[in-house]
Amino acid sequence: MRAGTVRLMDSRFDNQGAGITVQRALELPGLRSGLPEILAGADRLQRSVRWVHAGEVPNIASLLKGGELLLTTGYGLGTRPAEQRAFVRTLAERGIAALVIELGPRFTRLPAALVDTARATGLPLVQLHREVPFVTVTEEIHTEIVNGHYALLQRAEEVHRRCTEALLGGGGVPQVLGILAGFSDNPVFLETTDGQLLYAAGAGPEGADPLQVWEGLRAQHKDAPPAGSVLVDVPGGGPGTGSVRARLVLLPVRSPLAPVHRIAAERAAGILAVVLMQARQEEELAARGRGDFLTDLAEGRITADDAPAQARVLGFKPGGSPLMPVVMRLGDTLSPGGGWAVLARAVSEELASVGVPVLLGVRPLEGRVLVLLGLRSESERSAVADRVAAALRAGVERAGMQRPGAQAPVVVAGVAGGWAAASAGLRHAAETATAAQGLSDRPWYDARRLDIDLLLWRLRDHPDLAAFVDRAIGPVRDHDARSKPPLLPTLETYLAHAGRKAETARELHLNRQTLYNRLARIGELLGTDLDDPQTVLALSLALRARRHVA
Repeated sequence: MRAGTVRLMDSRFDNQGAGITVQRALELPGLRSGLPEILAGADRLQRSVRWVHAGEVPNIASLLKGGELLLTTGYGLGTRPAEQRAFVRTLAERGIAALVIELGPRFTRLPAALVDTARATGLPLVQLHREVPFVTVTEEIHTEIVNGHYALLQRAEEVHRRCTEALLGGGGVPQVLGILAGFSDNPVFLETTDGQLLYAAGAGPEGADPLQVWEGLRAQHKDAPPAGSVLVDVPGGGPGTGSVRARLVLLPVRSPLAPVHRIAAERAAGILAVVLMQARQEEELAARGRGDFLTDLAEGRITADDAPAQARVLGFKPGGSPLMPVVMRLGDTLSPGGGWAVLARAVSEELASVGVPVLLGVRPLEGRVLVLLGLRSESERSAVADRVAAALRAGVERAGMQRPGAQAPVVVAGVAGGWAAASAGLRHAAETATAAQGLSDRPWYDARRLDIDLLLWRLRDHPDLAAFVDRAIGPVRDHDARSKPPLLPTLETYLAHAGRKAETARELHLNRQTLYNRLARIGELLGTDLDDPQTVLALSLALRARRHVA
């Protein structure tokens, strides 16, 4: 038999346990019928056998590549002890799995030089006391290897199927990584090609957060990851380009990684390539990852104690300074433009001039940009909010995501404080930004000043709210639908100026008598006194609520 003709695995499985063990080979009927006796290397029977070779030539080691189980009757071993020692040494250096010699016409017992050299080099040496057909041994071992490899492929294919189903069900990168992490029982990471973390899944030792594992372990091995790790490139840039978009990293911190985990990772990398191709750019993935972190923080899935460590991994290191959450809601102002990747990059570049630590993330599904800033002191909150609001709007314009004629995006700033306050503040600001859609008279809003709008927004689907709006301002609204000039803008401006007629007339560009006539008409339609405090309160609430009801 010629060397290499029975090889069943490609080189990536060499010496990684993709074949069967020497121990398993000796237990198969073919070799077992030869009454095998282990003379050396009994402690190394778990070596992997990748294929079998039979031969009787002195230089057979030059035909082997490592991982073979060599069958021979000993005619090529030489007659002198020096030749026998050299024969065994070259096989050991080549890295074969085991040497199996059948006793018979050439040897009735193996020479001491051969046995001693095998023991010294750690090469498993087995002698067979009965004649066995080598072709039967070869067929049996090859069948086992094929079956084992097929089982590996089936397990990896099951992971691929689950990942595909997750994507078809609306999942994305986190779901794919979660499936792979569960399969390998180790944390899994998706990095950019320069080592920046995009996503993490799974748990570290004793349930440790994967971000802590990545920060403490992976960061120490940027050039060469820990031994036993699995690194798989995620292709990008289209078929045949050879470009790499990201890197999938499995770290063996809970249990060793096996060849099947690499196969599964390669299958998952193909799926991730599709996801990343849809996302178009790593900037968007990173921004989405930070947006997921900020959303998890807002919704309580990340505690205030765990947040600082995870934020450091994402590059946000505010120290002990107060944290100010800011949320921008684009809502119906979106247009295709350059996409979220361009938006994230443009806003980040605009925010670089603010001069404070910034963590920015996007949530395309909700149309949000979330920002967490580290202030030097709470006294600079308003000044920083002014600059952040300007940077956010400038980023939207640069990204081409502002539809012509649409309302400007709403920017809401939460209360500054520690990580616990940041969690509550992000949640409050995100809800308030949604409730404030349609407002555009200020560059940014303090979330606390819009609590009434938030309350009314939460009641938007309650029929009593629509009924309240109808009772309070319905007659004026009906008038505006039939007649000119409309009266609701006059009422809104009048209430906004707390009933100060001179300021109202000035803003509306009306003379006083015209304003008085309009106010009188409004009072007549509503059948109420516009100077009554309770009436003013009810009208103010109704005007704010009408944005939220059909």
